[in-house]
Amino acid sequence: MGTIIKNIDVITCNDSDDVITNTNLGIKDGYIEFVGAEQKELDKFSANKIIDGEGSLAVPGFVNSHTHSGMTLLRNFANDLALEEWLFKNVFPMEEKLSPRDVYWGSLLGIAEMIRTGTTTFADMYLYMEQVAQAVMETGIRANLCRSPLKDGNDSVDDHIRCFDYFREWNNHADGRIKVYVEVHSVYLFDEISLKKSAQIAKELKTGIHIHILETLGEREESIKKYGMSPAQICLKTGVFDVPVIGAHCIHLSPDDMDIIKEKKINVAHNPTSNLKLGSGIARINEMLEAGINVSLGTDGAASNNNLNMLEEMHLAALIHKGVHGDPLLLKAKQVLKMATSNGAKALGFEGEIGMIKEGMKADIILINTDKAHLCPLNDPVSAMVYSVQGSDVETVIIDGKIVMEKGELKTIDEEKVKYKVRQIAKRVLS
Repeated sequence: MGTIIKNIDVITCNDSDDVITNTNLGIKDGYIEFVGAEQKELDKFSANKIIDGEGSLAVPGFVNSHTHSGMTLLRNFANDLALEEWLFKNVFPMEEKLSPRDVYWGSLLGIAEMIRTGTTTFADMYLYMEQVAQAVMETGIRANLCRSPLKDGNDSVDDHIRCFDYFREWNNHADGRIKVYVEVHSVYLFDEISLKKSAQIAKELKTGIHIHILETLGEREESIKKYGMSPAQICLKTGVFDVPVIGAHCIHLSPDDMDIIKEKKINVAHNPTSNLKLGSGIARINEMLEAGINVSLGTDGAASNNNLNMLEEMHLAALIHKGVHGDPLLLKAKQVLKMATSNGAKALGFEGEIGMIKEGMKADIILINTDKAHLCPLNDPVSAMVYSVQGSDVETVIIDGKIVMEKGELKTIDEEKVKYKVRQIAKRVLS
Protein backbone atom coordinates (compact mmCIF):
# COMPACT_ATOMS: atom_id res chain seq x y z
CA MET A 1 0.00 0.00 0.00
CA GLY A 2 1.14 3.54 -0.67
CA THR A 3 0.30 7.22 -0.73
CA ILE A 4 -1.09 9.34 -3.55
CA ILE A 5 -0.83 13.12 -3.63
CA LYS A 6 -3.41 14.36 -6.13
CA ASN A 7 -3.82 17.63 -8.00
CA ILE A 8 -0.42 18.92 -6.95
CA ASP A 9 2.01 21.38 -8.53
CA VAL A 10 5.58 20.07 -8.34
CA ILE A 11 9.00 21.73 -8.37
CA THR A 12 11.16 18.76 -9.29
CA CYS A 13 14.67 20.26 -8.89
CA ASN A 14 15.70 17.70 -11.52
CA ASP A 15 18.39 18.25 -14.13
CA SER A 16 15.87 19.96 -16.41
CA ASP A 17 14.46 22.17 -13.63
CA ASP A 18 10.97 20.98 -14.52
CA VAL A 19 7.94 22.49 -12.82
CA ILE A 20 4.87 20.31 -13.35
CA THR A 21 1.37 21.62 -12.70
CA ASN A 22 -1.76 19.75 -11.67
CA THR A 23 -0.17 16.33 -11.48
CA ASN A 24 -0.16 13.33 -9.14
CA LEU A 25 2.57 11.73 -7.07
CA GLY A 26 2.63 8.08 -6.07
CA ILE A 27 4.69 6.92 -3.10
CA LYS A 28 5.36 3.28 -2.26
CA ASP A 29 7.83 1.58 0.10
CA GLY A 30 9.61 4.86 0.75
CA TYR A 31 10.16 5.71 -2.92
CA ILE A 32 8.49 7.91 -5.51
CA GLU A 33 6.65 5.42 -7.70
CA PHE A 34 5.38 7.85 -10.31
CA VAL A 35 5.07 11.52 -11.19
CA GLY A 36 2.18 11.82 -13.61
CA ALA A 37 -1.37 12.97 -14.10
CA GLU A 38 -2.68 10.05 -16.16
CA GLN A 39 -5.66 8.22 -14.71
CA LYS A 40 -4.19 4.82 -15.62
CA GLU A 41 -1.38 5.38 -13.13
CA LEU A 42 -3.89 6.08 -10.39
CA ASP A 43 -6.13 3.14 -11.30
CA LYS A 44 -3.36 0.56 -10.97
CA PHE A 45 -1.84 2.05 -7.81
CA SER A 46 -2.98 0.71 -4.45
CA ALA A 47 -3.07 3.52 -1.90
CA ASN A 48 -4.13 3.58 1.73
CA LYS A 49 -3.55 7.33 1.97
CA ILE A 50 -4.75 10.00 -0.46
CA ILE A 51 -3.72 13.62 0.00
CA ASP A 52 -5.49 16.37 -1.90
CA GLY A 53 -2.72 18.68 -3.08
CA GLU A 54 -4.90 21.40 -4.56
CA GLY A 55 -3.57 24.78 -3.46
CA SER A 56 -0.24 23.24 -2.49
CA LEU A 57 3.23 23.00 -3.96
CA ALA A 58 5.38 19.87 -3.67
CA VAL A 59 9.12 20.47 -3.30
CA PRO A 60 12.03 18.18 -2.43
CA GLY A 61 12.73 18.30 1.30
CA PHE A 62 15.49 20.72 2.21
CA VAL A 63 18.98 19.52 3.10
CA ASN A 64 20.64 21.48 5.91
CA SER A 65 24.31 20.88 5.13
CA HIS A 66 25.82 22.16 8.36
CA THR A 67 24.28 22.50 11.80
CA HIS A 68 24.63 21.59 15.45
CA SER A 69 21.13 20.48 16.40
CA GLY A 70 21.72 20.28 20.15
CA MET A 71 22.80 23.92 20.25
CA THR A 72 19.14 24.89 20.44
CA LEU A 73 19.88 24.73 24.17
CA LEU A 74 22.03 27.87 23.77
CA ARG A 75 19.67 29.79 21.51
CA ASN A 76 19.72 33.57 22.12
CA PHE A 77 22.74 33.25 24.42
CA ALA A 78 25.97 35.27 23.98
CA ASN A 79 24.90 37.43 21.07
CA ASP A 80 26.67 40.25 19.20
CA LEU A 81 30.15 38.79 19.61
CA ALA A 82 32.93 37.81 17.23
CA LEU A 83 33.31 34.07 16.69
CA GLU A 84 36.44 33.61 18.83
CA GLU A 85 34.95 35.33 21.89
CA TRP A 86 31.55 33.76 21.32
CA LEU A 87 32.99 30.24 21.02
CA PHE A 88 35.89 30.09 23.47
CA LYS A 89 34.61 32.39 26.24
CA ASN A 90 30.91 31.62 26.11
CA VAL A 91 29.79 28.53 24.17
CA PHE A 92 32.53 26.05 25.15
CA PRO A 93 32.21 26.81 28.90
CA MET A 94 28.44 26.33 28.74
CA GLU A 95 28.74 23.11 26.76
CA GLU A 96 30.85 21.64 29.57
CA LYS A 97 27.70 21.77 31.71
CA LEU A 98 25.64 19.71 29.26
CA SER A 99 24.90 16.04 29.87
CA PRO A 100 24.26 13.46 27.15
CA ARG A 101 20.54 13.57 27.92
CA ASP A 102 20.55 17.35 27.61
CA VAL A 103 21.88 17.02 24.08
CA TYR A 104 19.21 14.42 23.28
CA TRP A 105 16.43 16.86 24.19
CA GLY A 106 18.15 19.75 22.45
CA SER A 107 18.50 17.65 19.31
CA LEU A 108 14.83 16.69 19.41
CA LEU A 109 13.92 20.36 19.57
CA GLY A 110 16.23 21.14 16.66
CA ILE A 111 14.73 18.32 14.61
CA ALA A 112 11.21 19.52 15.39
CA GLU A 113 12.14 23.01 14.21
CA MET A 114 13.78 21.67 11.06
CA ILE A 115 10.83 19.48 10.13
CA ARG A 116 8.41 22.36 10.72
CA THR A 117 10.34 24.51 8.25
CA GLY A 118 10.79 21.82 5.60
CA THR A 119 14.16 20.26 6.33
CA THR A 120 14.16 16.49 5.81
CA THR A 121 17.92 15.85 5.98
CA PHE A 122 20.70 17.52 7.96
CA ALA A 123 24.43 17.25 8.63
CA ASP A 124 25.22 17.43 12.33
CA MET A 125 28.38 17.95 14.35
CA TYR A 126 28.11 18.21 18.11
CA LEU A 127 28.66 16.64 21.52
CA TYR A 128 27.36 13.21 22.53
CA MET A 129 26.55 12.15 18.99
CA GLU A 130 25.06 8.87 20.20
CA GLN A 131 22.20 10.95 21.60
CA VAL A 132 21.80 12.82 18.32
CA ALA A 133 21.62 9.50 16.46
CA GLN A 134 18.95 8.27 18.87
CA ALA A 135 16.90 11.41 18.21
CA VAL A 136 17.27 10.95 14.45
CA MET A 137 16.19 7.33 14.65
CA GLU A 138 13.10 8.13 16.72
CA THR A 139 11.88 11.09 14.67
CA GLY A 140 12.20 9.66 11.16
CA ILE A 141 14.42 12.44 9.82
CA ARG A 142 17.45 11.72 7.60
CA ALA A 143 20.95 12.75 8.69
CA ASN A 144 24.67 12.75 8.10
CA LEU A 145 26.23 12.51 11.56
CA CYS A 146 29.90 12.77 12.43
CA ARG A 147 31.96 11.51 15.36
CA SER A 148 35.30 12.93 16.42
CA PRO A 149 38.27 10.64 17.07
CA LEU A 150 39.39 13.21 19.65
CA LYS A 151 37.94 14.14 23.03
CA ASP A 152 38.45 17.69 24.27
CA GLY A 153 41.10 18.15 21.60
CA ASN A 154 43.18 15.25 22.94
CA ASP A 155 44.19 12.24 20.88
CA SER A 156 43.77 8.76 22.38
CA VAL A 157 43.40 5.17 21.26
CA ASP A 158 40.12 4.87 23.19
CA ASP A 159 38.59 7.76 21.30
CA HIS A 160 39.67 6.24 17.98
CA ILE A 161 37.95 3.01 19.00
CA ARG A 162 34.80 4.92 19.96
CA CYS A 163 34.84 6.59 16.55
CA PHE A 164 34.99 3.18 14.83
CA ASP A 165 32.27 1.82 17.13
CA TYR A 166 29.99 4.77 16.39
CA PHE A 167 30.42 4.24 12.66
CA ARG A 168 29.67 0.53 12.89
CA GLU A 169 26.62 1.07 15.08
CA TRP A 170 25.00 3.94 13.22
CA ASN A 171 26.16 4.08 9.59
CA ASN A 172 23.25 3.01 7.34
CA HIS A 173 21.15 2.55 10.47
CA ALA A 174 17.48 3.55 10.74
CA ASP A 175 16.57 2.00 7.37
CA GLY A 176 19.54 3.74 5.75
CA ARG A 177 18.54 7.22 6.91
CA ILE A 178 21.81 7.75 8.79
CA LYS A 179 25.25 8.17 7.23
CA VAL A 180 28.29 8.63 9.45
CA TYR A 181 31.32 10.79 8.71
CA VAL A 182 34.41 11.58 10.77
CA GLU A 183 34.41 14.92 12.56
CA VAL A 184 37.41 17.20 12.20
CA HIS A 185 36.17 20.23 14.09
CA SER A 186 38.80 22.60 12.72
CA VAL A 187 42.51 23.03 12.13
CA TYR A 188 42.69 25.23 15.23
CA LEU A 189 41.42 22.49 17.59
CA PHE A 190 43.35 19.67 15.87
CA ASP A 191 47.11 19.43 15.41
CA GLU A 192 48.87 18.02 12.36
CA ILE A 193 49.15 14.50 13.78
CA SER A 194 45.45 14.45 14.67
CA LEU A 195 44.51 15.71 11.21
CA LYS A 196 46.50 12.86 9.64
CA LYS A 197 44.98 10.25 11.96
CA SER A 198 41.46 11.52 11.30
CA ALA A 199 42.06 11.29 7.56
CA GLN A 200 43.39 7.75 7.97
CA ILE A 201 40.32 6.72 9.97
CA ALA A 202 37.98 8.16 7.33
CA LYS A 203 39.86 6.30 4.60
CA GLU A 204 39.76 3.05 6.53
CA LEU A 205 36.02 3.41 7.10
CA LYS A 206 35.52 4.46 3.47
CA THR A 207 33.61 7.52 4.61
CA GLY A 208 33.93 11.30 4.59
CA ILE A 209 34.88 14.19 6.87
CA HIS A 210 32.86 17.16 8.14
CA ILE A 211 34.99 20.20 9.04
CA HIS A 212 34.76 23.92 9.84
CA ILE A 213 37.27 25.62 7.58
CA LEU A 214 38.32 29.18 6.71
CA GLU A 215 35.44 30.65 8.69
CA THR A 216 37.31 33.72 9.95
CA LEU A 217 40.36 35.72 8.98
CA GLY A 218 41.78 34.95 12.42
CA GLU A 219 41.55 31.21 11.71
CA ARG A 220 43.53 31.71 8.53
CA GLU A 221 46.21 33.79 10.24
CA GLU A 222 46.51 31.35 13.15
CA SER A 223 46.90 28.43 10.74
CA ILE A 224 49.73 30.17 8.93
CA LYS A 225 51.49 30.76 12.26
CA LYS A 226 50.82 27.21 13.48
CA TYR A 227 51.48 25.22 10.30
CA GLY A 228 53.14 27.67 7.94
CA MET A 229 50.21 27.27 5.57
CA SER A 230 46.49 27.98 5.23
CA PRO A 231 43.78 25.66 6.59
CA ALA A 232 43.09 24.37 3.07
CA GLN A 233 46.79 23.70 2.48
CA ILE A 234 47.27 21.80 5.75
CA CYS A 235 44.15 19.73 5.01
CA LEU A 236 45.60 18.91 1.61
CA LYS A 237 48.97 17.97 3.13
CA THR A 238 47.51 15.74 5.86
CA GLY A 239 45.08 13.84 3.63
CA VAL A 240 41.91 15.37 5.07
CA PHE A 241 40.92 16.36 1.55
CA ASP A 242 41.53 12.87 0.14
CA VAL A 243 38.05 11.72 1.17
CA PRO A 244 34.60 13.26 0.60
CA VAL A 245 34.43 16.47 2.63
CA ILE A 246 31.69 18.79 3.87
CA GLY A 247 33.57 22.07 4.28
CA ALA A 248 31.53 24.47 6.38
CA HIS A 249 31.97 28.20 5.64
CA CYS A 250 35.01 28.52 3.29
CA ILE A 251 34.97 32.32 3.51
CA HIS A 252 38.56 33.51 3.55
CA LEU A 253 39.95 31.69 0.51
CA SER A 254 43.09 32.72 -1.32
CA PRO A 255 43.32 31.94 -5.05
CA ASP A 256 45.41 28.88 -4.12
CA ASP A 257 42.79 27.78 -1.58
CA MET A 258 40.06 28.13 -4.20
CA ASP A 259 42.07 25.93 -6.57
CA ILE A 260 42.48 23.30 -3.84
CA ILE A 261 38.75 23.32 -3.04
CA LYS A 262 37.96 22.88 -6.72
CA GLU A 263 40.61 20.23 -7.41
CA LYS A 264 39.68 18.10 -4.38
CA LYS A 265 35.94 18.47 -5.05
CA ILE A 266 35.21 19.80 -1.57
CA ASN A 267 31.50 20.26 -0.86
CA VAL A 268 31.12 23.79 0.48
CA ALA A 269 28.35 24.42 3.03
CA HIS A 270 27.41 28.10 2.87
CA ASN A 271 25.97 29.50 6.14
CA PRO A 272 25.08 33.11 5.35
CA THR A 273 23.09 34.03 8.46
CA SER A 274 25.62 32.70 10.96
CA ASN A 275 28.53 34.19 9.03
CA LEU A 276 26.89 37.62 9.05
CA LYS A 277 25.80 37.47 12.70
CA LEU A 278 29.30 36.57 13.89
CA GLY A 279 30.88 39.11 11.55
CA SER A 280 32.93 36.37 9.92
CA GLY A 281 32.45 37.59 6.34
CA ILE A 282 30.67 36.54 3.17
CA ALA A 283 31.85 33.55 1.15
CA ARG A 284 32.51 34.08 -2.56
CA ILE A 285 29.77 31.70 -3.61
CA ASN A 286 29.37 33.07 -7.12
CA GLU A 287 33.04 32.33 -7.89
CA MET A 288 32.71 28.84 -6.46
CA LEU A 289 29.66 28.04 -8.54
CA GLU A 290 31.34 29.39 -11.67
CA ALA A 291 34.32 27.13 -10.89
CA GLY A 292 32.05 24.08 -10.71
CA ILE A 293 32.34 23.66 -6.93
CA ASN A 294 29.35 22.02 -5.27
CA VAL A 295 27.85 24.61 -2.91
CA SER A 296 25.01 23.78 -0.53
CA LEU A 297 23.31 25.67 2.29
CA GLY A 298 23.37 25.30 6.06
CA THR A 299 21.96 27.14 9.03
CA ASP A 300 24.83 26.49 11.43
CA GLY A 301 23.62 26.10 15.02
CA ALA A 302 20.73 27.89 16.69
CA ALA A 303 23.25 29.60 18.98
CA SER A 304 24.67 31.59 16.06
CA ASN A 305 21.74 31.91 13.66
CA ASN A 306 19.44 31.87 15.82
CA ASN A 307 17.08 29.42 14.12
CA LEU A 308 17.23 26.38 11.84
CA ASN A 309 15.02 27.69 9.04
CA MET A 310 16.41 26.82 5.60
CA LEU A 311 13.89 29.09 3.87
CA GLU A 312 15.52 32.05 5.58
CA GLU A 313 18.96 30.85 4.45
CA MET A 314 17.75 30.62 0.85
CA HIS A 315 16.22 34.08 0.99
CA LEU A 316 19.34 35.67 2.49
CA ALA A 317 21.77 33.82 0.22
CA ALA A 318 19.90 35.00 -2.86
CA LEU A 319 19.95 38.62 -1.70
CA ILE A 320 23.35 39.30 -0.12
CA HIS A 321 25.43 38.22 -3.08
CA LYS A 322 23.39 40.39 -5.42
CA GLY A 323 23.81 43.36 -3.11
CA VAL A 324 27.50 42.91 -2.30
CA HIS A 325 28.46 42.58 -5.96
CA GLY A 326 25.87 44.97 -7.36
CA ASP A 327 24.66 42.30 -9.76
CA PRO A 328 21.00 41.18 -9.66
CA LEU A 329 21.82 38.23 -11.93
CA LEU A 330 23.96 36.48 -9.31
CA LEU A 331 22.52 33.46 -7.51
CA LYS A 332 19.24 33.09 -9.31
CA ALA A 333 16.33 31.52 -7.49
CA LYS A 334 16.69 28.12 -9.17
CA GLN A 335 20.38 27.98 -8.20
CA VAL A 336 19.60 28.76 -4.58
CA LEU A 337 16.80 26.19 -4.42
CA LYS A 338 19.17 23.55 -5.79
CA MET A 339 21.75 24.55 -3.18
CA ALA A 340 19.13 23.70 -0.55
CA THR A 341 18.09 20.41 -2.17
CA SER A 342 20.09 18.45 -4.76
CA ASN A 343 23.43 20.14 -4.01
CA GLY A 344 22.92 19.36 -0.34
CA ALA A 345 22.11 15.75 -1.15
CA LYS A 346 25.41 15.47 -3.00
CA ALA A 347 27.34 17.12 -0.16
CA LEU A 348 25.98 14.71 2.46
CA GLY A 349 26.51 11.54 0.46
CA PHE A 350 22.86 11.05 -0.56
CA GLU A 351 23.21 11.98 -4.24
CA GLY A 352 20.84 9.96 -6.41
CA GLU A 353 18.66 9.16 -3.39
CA ILE A 354 17.14 12.50 -2.42
CA GLY A 355 17.08 16.14 -3.50
CA MET A 356 14.75 15.74 -6.49
CA ILE A 357 11.18 14.69 -7.10
CA LYS A 358 11.33 12.01 -9.75
CA GLU A 359 10.56 8.34 -10.13
CA GLY A 360 12.90 6.07 -8.21
CA MET A 361 14.07 8.69 -5.72
CA LYS A 362 13.42 8.45 -2.00
CA ALA A 363 10.14 10.13 -1.09
CA ASP A 364 11.45 13.10 0.90
CA ILE A 365 8.83 15.68 -0.03
CA ILE A 366 7.38 18.79 1.57
CA LEU A 367 4.03 20.38 0.76
CA ILE A 368 3.77 24.17 0.83
CA ASN A 369 0.39 25.79 1.40
CA THR A 370 0.25 28.46 -1.31
CA ASP A 371 -3.16 29.79 -0.31
CA LYS A 372 -1.61 32.68 1.61
CA ALA A 373 -1.79 36.44 1.06
CA HIS A 374 2.00 36.72 0.70
CA LEU A 375 1.97 34.00 -1.97
CA CYS A 376 -0.84 35.43 -4.07
CA PRO A 377 -0.46 35.43 -7.00
CA LEU A 378 2.17 32.70 -7.07
CA ASN A 379 3.23 33.30 -10.69
CA ASP A 380 6.74 31.76 -10.67
CA PRO A 381 6.80 28.93 -8.09
CA VAL A 382 10.61 28.69 -7.97
CA SER A 383 11.03 32.41 -7.30
CA ALA A 384 8.26 32.19 -4.72
CA MET A 385 10.15 29.47 -2.84
CA VAL A 386 13.21 31.69 -2.47
CA TYR A 387 11.71 35.16 -2.12
CA SER A 388 8.23 34.70 -0.61
CA VAL A 389 7.64 31.37 1.14
CA GLN A 390 7.93 31.35 4.93
CA GLY A 391 8.60 28.49 7.31
CA SER A 392 5.02 28.57 8.53
CA ASP A 393 3.84 27.78 4.99
CA VAL A 394 5.24 24.24 5.26
CA GLU A 395 2.15 22.15 5.94
CA THR A 396 3.07 18.49 5.37
CA VAL A 397 6.45 16.75 5.48
CA ILE A 398 7.17 13.27 4.14
CA ILE A 399 10.50 11.53 4.81
CA ASP A 400 11.33 8.09 3.43
CA GLY A 401 7.71 7.85 2.35
CA LYS A 402 6.40 8.36 5.90
CA ILE A 403 4.39 11.39 6.95
CA VAL A 404 6.23 13.04 9.86
CA MET A 405 4.14 16.22 9.82
CA GLU A 406 0.61 16.54 8.49
CA LYS A 407 -1.27 19.83 8.31
CA GLY A 408 1.16 21.30 10.81
CA GLU A 409 0.95 18.46 13.32
CA LEU A 410 4.20 16.67 14.15
CA LYS A 411 3.64 12.90 14.11
CA THR A 412 6.90 11.59 15.61
CA ILE A 413 7.74 14.22 18.24
CA ASP A 414 5.91 15.25 21.41
CA GLU A 415 6.71 18.91 20.86
CA GLU A 416 5.21 20.21 24.11
CA LYS A 417 7.21 17.71 26.18
CA VAL A 418 10.40 18.56 24.29
CA LYS A 419 9.93 22.29 24.81
CA TYR A 420 9.28 21.73 28.52
CA LYS A 421 12.45 19.65 28.89
CA VAL A 422 14.58 22.18 27.00
CA ARG A 423 13.33 25.08 29.12
CA GLN A 424 14.29 23.16 32.26
CA ILE A 425 17.75 22.38 30.89
CA ALA A 426 18.37 25.97 29.80
CA LYS A 427 17.30 27.25 33.21
CA ARG A 428 19.80 24.93 34.91
CA VAL A 429 22.71 25.42 32.51
CA LEU A 430 22.46 29.20 32.18
CA SER A 431 21.85 29.89 35.87
